Amino acid sequence: MNDIVEAVAGLSSLRDREALDFKLVTLLRKFVSTPIKAIRVLALAGETGDQRWLTGACLLAGEAEPTRDRVWVNFNTLPCANDYPDRQSCVVSGQIQYQGSAPCFTLFPTDPQSKAQGVLEIQTADRLDSTSINLVVNVLKIYRNLQGLLDYGEKDSLTELLNRKTFDGAFIAATLHESQRQNLALPDRRAAHGGSYWLAVIDIDHFKRVNDTFGHLIGDEVLVLIARLMRASFRFADQLYRFGGEEFVVLMRCAGAQDALGALERFRACVETREFTQAGRITISIGYAPLMQDDTPGAAFDRADKAVYYAKGHGRNQVCSYPELVASGELTEAAEEFHEVDFF
Repeated sequence: MNDIVEAVAGLSSLRDREALDFKLVTLLRKFVSTPIKAIRVLALAGETGDQRWLTGACLLAGEAEPTRDRVWVNFNTLPCANDYPDRQSCVVSGQIQYQGSAPCFTLFPTDPQSKAQGVLEIQTADRLDSTSINLVVNVLKIYRNLQGLLDYGEKDSLTELLNRKTFDGAFIAATLHESQRQNLALPDRRAAHGGSYWLAVIDIDHFKRVNDTFGHLIGDEVLVLIARLMRASFRFADQLYRFGGEEFVVLMRCAGAQDALGALERFRACVETREFTQAGRITISIGYAPLMQDDTPGAAFDRADKAVYYAKGHGRNQVCSYPELVASGELTEAAEEFHEVDFF
Protein backbone atom coordinates (compact mmCIF):
# COMPACT_ATOMS: atom_id res chain seq x y z
CA MET A 1 0.00 0.00 0.00
CA ASN A 2 2.81 2.42 0.86
CA ASP A 3 4.37 1.81 -2.57
CA ILE A 4 1.11 2.74 -4.29
CA VAL A 5 0.72 5.89 -2.19
CA GLU A 6 4.28 6.94 -2.99
CA ALA A 7 3.74 6.30 -6.71
CA VAL A 8 0.52 8.34 -6.73
CA ALA A 9 2.33 11.12 -4.86
CA GLY A 10 4.92 11.10 -7.64
CA LEU A 11 2.12 11.35 -10.19
CA SER A 12 0.65 14.40 -8.45
CA SER A 13 4.00 16.21 -8.46
CA LEU A 14 4.16 16.40 -12.27
CA ARG A 15 3.37 19.58 -14.21
CA ASP A 16 3.93 18.31 -17.75
CA ARG A 17 1.29 16.43 -19.75
CA GLU A 18 3.72 14.10 -21.48
CA ALA A 19 5.41 13.19 -18.21
CA LEU A 20 1.99 12.69 -16.61
CA ASP A 21 0.90 10.22 -19.31
CA PHE A 22 4.21 8.36 -19.06
CA LYS A 23 3.95 8.14 -15.27
CA LEU A 24 0.35 6.91 -15.48
CA VAL A 25 1.11 3.90 -17.69
CA THR A 26 4.29 3.07 -15.73
CA LEU A 27 2.43 3.18 -12.42
CA LEU A 28 -0.47 1.05 -13.60
CA ARG A 29 1.71 -1.60 -15.22
CA LYS A 30 3.58 -1.97 -11.94
CA PHE A 31 0.62 -2.19 -9.56
CA VAL A 32 -2.18 -3.85 -11.55
CA SER A 33 -2.26 -7.46 -10.35
CA THR A 34 -3.07 -8.95 -13.78
CA PRO A 35 0.06 -9.08 -16.01
CA ILE A 36 -0.21 -6.36 -18.66
CA LYS A 37 0.93 -6.95 -22.24
CA ALA A 38 0.42 -3.33 -23.34
CA ILE A 39 -1.06 -0.16 -21.90
CA ARG A 40 -1.83 2.99 -23.89
CA VAL A 41 -3.14 6.49 -23.31
CA LEU A 42 -4.99 7.49 -26.51
CA ALA A 43 -6.72 10.68 -27.59
CA LEU A 44 -8.92 11.54 -30.55
CA ALA A 45 -7.35 14.14 -32.84
CA GLY A 46 -8.77 15.97 -35.83
CA GLU A 47 -12.20 17.20 -36.84
CA THR A 48 -15.48 15.27 -36.78
CA GLY A 49 -15.61 12.98 -39.79
CA ASP A 50 -11.83 12.62 -40.00
CA GLN A 51 -10.63 11.76 -36.52
CA ARG A 52 -7.63 9.61 -35.71
CA TRP A 53 -6.06 8.09 -32.62
CA LEU A 54 -3.02 9.86 -31.20
CA THR A 55 -0.91 7.91 -28.70
CA GLY A 56 0.08 9.95 -25.66
CA ALA A 57 1.88 7.05 -24.00
CA CYS A 58 2.44 3.38 -24.86
CA LEU A 59 4.22 0.89 -22.62
CA LEU A 60 4.67 -2.71 -23.77
CA ALA A 61 5.60 -5.74 -21.71
CA GLY A 62 9.36 -6.01 -21.49
CA GLU A 63 9.99 -2.35 -22.35
CA ALA A 64 11.54 -0.11 -19.72
CA GLU A 65 10.25 3.24 -21.00
CA PRO A 66 7.01 4.36 -22.64
CA THR A 67 6.88 5.82 -26.13
CA ARG A 68 4.44 8.26 -27.74
CA ASP A 69 3.51 9.78 -31.09
CA ARG A 70 5.59 12.79 -32.00
CA VAL A 71 3.89 16.13 -31.54
CA TRP A 72 4.40 16.98 -35.22
CA VAL A 73 3.46 13.53 -36.53
CA ASN A 74 1.92 13.30 -40.00
CA PHE A 75 -1.81 13.21 -39.23
CA ASN A 76 -2.59 10.87 -42.14
CA THR A 77 -0.33 8.15 -40.70
CA LEU A 78 -2.36 7.87 -37.48
CA PRO A 79 -4.96 5.06 -37.07
CA CYS A 80 -8.47 6.05 -38.18
CA ALA A 81 -10.93 6.44 -35.32
CA ASN A 82 -13.63 4.40 -37.08
CA ASP A 83 -11.32 1.38 -37.27
CA TYR A 84 -11.59 1.01 -33.47
CA PRO A 85 -15.32 0.94 -32.63
CA ASP A 86 -14.73 -0.20 -29.04
CA ARG A 87 -12.61 2.87 -28.34
CA GLN A 88 -15.31 5.01 -29.91
CA SER A 89 -17.95 3.35 -27.76
CA CYS A 90 -15.89 3.98 -24.63
CA VAL A 91 -15.59 7.69 -25.45
CA VAL A 92 -19.28 8.10 -26.34
CA SER A 93 -20.68 6.13 -23.40
CA GLY A 94 -18.15 7.25 -20.81
CA GLN A 95 -18.20 3.66 -19.53
CA ILE A 96 -15.60 0.89 -19.23
CA GLN A 97 -15.58 -1.35 -22.30
CA TYR A 98 -14.33 -4.94 -22.71
CA GLN A 99 -13.16 -6.49 -25.94
CA GLY A 100 -11.98 -9.99 -26.78
CA SER A 101 -10.99 -12.91 -24.59
CA ALA A 102 -7.44 -13.82 -25.62
CA PRO A 103 -5.99 -11.26 -25.53
CA CYS A 104 -8.39 -9.09 -23.54
CA PHE A 105 -8.70 -5.32 -23.97
CA THR A 106 -10.18 -3.18 -21.21
CA LEU A 107 -10.89 0.42 -22.10
CA PHE A 108 -11.44 3.25 -19.63
CA PRO A 109 -12.55 6.78 -20.58
CA THR A 110 -9.75 9.12 -19.55
CA ASP A 111 -12.18 11.95 -18.77
CA PRO A 112 -15.89 11.60 -19.59
CA GLN A 113 -16.59 15.20 -18.52
CA SER A 114 -13.88 16.80 -20.65
CA LYS A 115 -13.94 18.08 -24.22
CA ALA A 116 -10.72 16.15 -24.75
CA GLN A 117 -11.86 12.70 -25.86
CA GLY A 118 -9.61 9.78 -25.01
CA VAL A 119 -9.25 6.31 -23.55
CA LEU A 120 -6.85 4.28 -21.45
CA GLU A 121 -6.46 0.89 -23.16
CA ILE A 122 -5.05 -2.08 -21.22
CA GLN A 123 -4.21 -5.32 -23.04
CA THR A 124 -3.90 -8.47 -20.92
CA ALA A 125 -3.88 -12.23 -21.44
CA ASP A 126 -6.80 -12.64 -19.03
CA ARG A 127 -9.62 -10.30 -18.06
CA LEU A 128 -8.73 -7.73 -15.40
CA ASP A 129 -9.96 -8.71 -11.93
CA SER A 130 -12.16 -6.38 -9.90
CA THR A 131 -9.29 -5.24 -7.66
CA SER A 132 -7.27 -4.14 -10.69
CA ILE A 133 -10.27 -2.37 -12.24
CA ASN A 134 -10.90 -0.46 -9.01
CA LEU A 135 -7.26 0.55 -8.85
CA VAL A 136 -7.32 1.87 -12.42
CA VAL A 137 -10.59 3.75 -11.84
CA ASN A 138 -9.25 5.48 -8.74
CA VAL A 139 -5.87 6.36 -10.24
CA LEU A 140 -7.69 7.82 -13.27
CA LYS A 141 -9.68 10.08 -10.93
CA ILE A 142 -6.40 11.56 -9.69
CA TYR A 143 -5.09 11.77 -13.26
CA ARG A 144 -8.22 13.71 -14.34
CA ASN A 145 -7.87 16.13 -11.47
CA LEU A 146 -4.24 16.78 -12.39
CA GLN A 147 -5.20 17.31 -16.05
CA GLY A 148 -7.81 19.82 -14.89
CA LEU A 149 -5.20 21.72 -12.88
CA LEU A 150 -2.92 21.80 -15.93
CA ASP A 151 -5.80 23.14 -18.05
CA TYR A 152 -6.46 25.84 -15.46
CA GLY A 153 -2.83 26.95 -15.45
CA GLU A 154 -2.08 26.62 -19.17
CA LYS A 155 -5.23 27.79 -20.95
CA ASP A 156 -6.79 31.18 -21.52
CA SER A 157 -10.04 31.19 -19.54
CA LEU A 158 -12.07 32.90 -22.29
CA THR A 159 -10.97 31.16 -25.49
CA GLU A 160 -9.48 27.93 -24.02
CA LEU A 161 -6.44 28.36 -26.24
CA LEU A 162 -3.01 28.05 -24.63
CA ASN A 163 -1.95 31.11 -22.67
CA ARG A 164 1.17 33.24 -22.82
CA LYS A 165 3.04 31.58 -19.96
CA THR A 166 3.07 28.18 -21.70
CA PHE A 167 4.68 29.59 -24.84
CA ASP A 168 8.31 29.75 -23.75
CA GLY A 169 8.52 26.06 -22.87
CA ALA A 170 6.95 24.98 -26.17
CA PHE A 171 9.25 27.31 -28.08
CA ILE A 172 12.39 25.96 -26.38
CA ALA A 173 11.28 22.36 -27.02
CA ALA A 174 10.84 23.19 -30.71
CA THR A 175 14.22 24.85 -31.18
CA LEU A 176 16.59 22.74 -29.08
CA HIS A 177 19.53 21.36 -31.05
CA GLU A 178 19.82 17.59 -31.34
CA SER A 179 22.92 17.60 -29.12
CA GLN A 180 21.02 19.53 -26.45
CA ARG A 181 18.14 17.05 -26.66
CA GLN A 182 20.48 14.13 -26.06
CA ASN A 183 22.18 15.86 -23.14
CA LEU A 184 18.81 16.66 -21.55
CA ALA A 185 17.27 13.27 -22.45
CA LEU A 186 14.35 15.00 -24.16
CA PRO A 187 12.10 13.26 -26.73
CA ASP A 188 12.57 14.08 -30.38
CA ARG A 189 9.56 16.17 -31.45
CA ARG A 190 10.68 16.65 -35.04
CA ALA A 191 8.34 15.70 -37.84
CA ALA A 192 9.14 12.57 -39.77
CA HIS A 193 9.14 14.50 -43.04
CA GLY A 194 11.36 17.39 -41.95
CA GLY A 195 10.48 21.03 -42.37
CA SER A 196 10.91 24.12 -40.27
CA TYR A 197 9.15 25.93 -37.44
CA TRP A 198 7.20 29.12 -37.99
CA LEU A 199 5.75 31.67 -35.63
CA ALA A 200 2.73 33.76 -36.63
CA VAL A 201 1.18 36.69 -34.78
CA ILE A 202 -2.51 37.34 -35.51
CA ASP A 203 -4.18 40.64 -34.66
CA ILE A 204 -7.88 41.45 -35.06
CA ASP A 205 -8.31 44.61 -37.15
CA HIS A 206 -10.09 47.54 -35.46
CA PHE A 207 -10.93 45.46 -32.40
CA LYS A 208 -11.18 48.56 -30.20
CA ARG A 209 -13.91 49.80 -32.52
CA VAL A 210 -15.82 46.53 -31.94
CA ASN A 211 -15.65 47.01 -28.17
CA ASP A 212 -16.56 50.69 -28.35
CA THR A 213 -19.48 50.13 -30.74
CA PHE A 214 -21.00 46.89 -29.49
CA GLY A 215 -19.62 46.52 -25.96
CA HIS A 216 -17.16 44.14 -24.35
CA LEU A 217 -19.55 41.18 -24.28
CA ILE A 218 -19.73 41.22 -28.08
CA GLY A 219 -15.97 41.78 -28.17
CA ASP A 220 -15.50 38.65 -26.07
CA GLU A 221 -17.82 36.76 -28.42
CA VAL A 222 -15.60 37.76 -31.36
CA LEU A 223 -12.52 36.50 -29.51
CA VAL A 224 -14.18 33.15 -28.79
CA LEU A 225 -15.28 32.76 -32.42
CA ILE A 226 -11.79 33.61 -33.69
CA ALA A 227 -10.39 30.92 -31.38
CA ARG A 228 -12.90 28.38 -32.74
CA LEU A 229 -11.95 29.25 -36.31
CA MET A 230 -8.29 28.81 -35.41
CA ARG A 231 -8.91 25.32 -34.04
CA ALA A 232 -10.87 24.43 -37.18
CA SER A 233 -8.35 25.93 -39.62
CA PHE A 234 -4.99 24.79 -38.28
CA ARG A 235 -3.71 21.25 -37.88
CA PHE A 236 -4.21 19.35 -34.63
CA ALA A 237 -0.48 19.58 -33.75
CA ASP A 238 -0.16 23.33 -34.37
CA GLN A 239 0.06 25.15 -31.05
CA LEU A 240 -2.47 27.96 -30.69
CA TYR A 241 -2.18 30.76 -28.14
CA ARG A 242 -3.99 33.85 -26.99
CA PHE A 243 -1.41 36.30 -25.74
CA GLY A 244 -3.97 38.81 -24.46
CA GLY A 245 -6.42 41.33 -25.85
CA GLU A 246 -6.96 40.71 -29.57
CA GLU A 247 -3.53 39.14 -30.12
CA PHE A 248 -3.13 35.46 -31.00
CA VAL A 249 -0.05 33.37 -31.79
CA VAL A 250 0.48 30.17 -33.80
CA LEU A 251 3.57 27.97 -33.48
CA MET A 252 3.57 25.51 -36.38
CA ARG A 253 5.74 23.17 -38.39
CA CYS A 254 5.66 23.50 -42.19
CA ALA A 255 7.62 22.08 -45.11
CA GLY A 256 8.62 25.61 -46.14
CA ALA A 257 7.63 29.24 -46.57
CA GLN A 258 4.90 28.54 -49.11
CA ASP A 259 3.18 26.03 -46.85
CA ALA A 260 3.31 28.47 -43.95
CA LEU A 261 1.87 31.25 -46.11
CA GLY A 262 -0.84 28.93 -47.44
CA ALA A 263 -2.01 27.92 -43.96
CA LEU A 264 -2.11 31.51 -42.72
CA GLU A 265 -3.77 32.86 -45.86
CA ARG A 266 -6.49 30.19 -45.60
CA PHE A 267 -7.20 31.28 -42.05
CA ARG A 268 -7.26 34.97 -42.98
CA ALA A 269 -9.76 34.26 -45.78
CA CYS A 270 -11.84 32.08 -43.45
CA VAL A 271 -12.23 34.97 -40.98
CA GLU A 272 -12.94 37.52 -43.74
CA THR A 273 -15.79 35.46 -45.20
CA ARG A 274 -17.33 34.58 -41.82
CA GLU A 275 -20.36 36.62 -40.75
CA PHE A 276 -20.10 37.51 -37.07
CA THR A 277 -23.67 37.70 -35.79
CA GLN A 278 -23.42 40.93 -33.82
CA ALA A 279 -20.21 42.54 -35.02
CA GLY A 280 -20.67 41.93 -38.75
CA ARG A 281 -17.53 41.63 -40.85
CA ILE A 282 -14.23 41.05 -39.06
CA THR A 283 -10.78 40.93 -40.63
CA ILE A 284 -7.35 40.05 -39.27
CA SER A 285 -3.76 40.99 -39.99
CA ILE A 286 -1.02 38.35 -39.74
CA GLY A 287 2.75 38.56 -39.55
CA TYR A 288 4.95 35.49 -39.58
CA ALA A 289 8.61 34.51 -39.42
CA PRO A 290 10.70 31.32 -39.29
CA LEU A 291 12.31 30.26 -36.05
CA MET A 292 16.08 30.63 -36.05
CA GLN A 293 18.99 28.65 -34.72
CA ASP A 294 19.82 29.77 -31.16
CA ASP A 295 16.58 31.77 -31.19
CA THR A 296 14.74 33.10 -28.15
CA PRO A 297 10.97 33.37 -27.68
CA GLY A 298 11.19 37.16 -27.42
CA ALA A 299 13.28 37.56 -30.57
CA ALA A 300 11.06 35.28 -32.65
CA PHE A 301 7.91 37.01 -31.46
CA ASP A 302 9.46 40.41 -32.20
CA ARG A 303 10.13 39.47 -35.84
CA ALA A 304 6.59 38.22 -36.42
CA ASP A 305 5.21 41.22 -34.54
CA LYS A 306 7.11 43.62 -36.82
CA ALA A 307 5.52 41.91 -39.81
CA VAL A 308 2.00 42.16 -38.37
CA TYR A 309 2.62 45.80 -37.48
CA TYR A 310 3.60 46.39 -41.10
CA ALA A 311 0.44 44.61 -42.28
CA LYS A 312 -1.75 46.79 -40.07
CA GLY A 313 -0.02 49.92 -41.29
CA HIS A 314 -0.39 49.03 -44.95
CA GLY A 315 -4.05 48.22 -45.42
CA ARG A 316 -4.75 45.49 -42.85
CA ASN A 317 -6.52 42.20 -43.73
CA GLN A 318 -3.35 40.62 -45.12
CA VAL A 319 -0.56 38.17 -44.34
CA CYS A 320 3.01 39.53 -44.28
CA SER A 321 6.24 37.54 -44.17
CA TYR A 322 9.08 39.03 -42.13
CA PRO A 323 11.85 37.55 -44.34
CA GLU A 324 10.16 38.90 -47.48
CA LEU A 325 9.77 42.35 -45.96
CA VAL A 326 13.46 42.35 -45.06
CA ALA A 327 14.45 41.12 -48.54
CA SER A 328 12.42 43.89 -50.17
CA GLY A 329 13.91 46.58 -47.94
CA GLU A 330 10.59 47.34 -46.19
CA LEU A 331 12.05 46.23 -42.87
CA THR A 332 15.62 46.15 -41.57
CA GLU A 333 16.94 42.89 -40.16
CA ALA A 334 18.58 43.12 -36.74
CA ALA A 335 22.27 42.22 -36.69
CA GLU A 336 21.83 39.50 -34.06
CA GLU A 337 19.35 37.42 -36.05
CA PHE A 338 20.43 33.96 -37.11
CA HIS A 339 19.66 31.26 -39.64
CA GLU A 340 16.36 29.47 -40.07
CA VAL A 341 16.07 26.10 -38.32
CA ASP A 342 15.88 23.36 -40.99
CA PHE A 343 16.44 19.93 -39.48
CA PHE A 344 16.62 17.81 -42.64
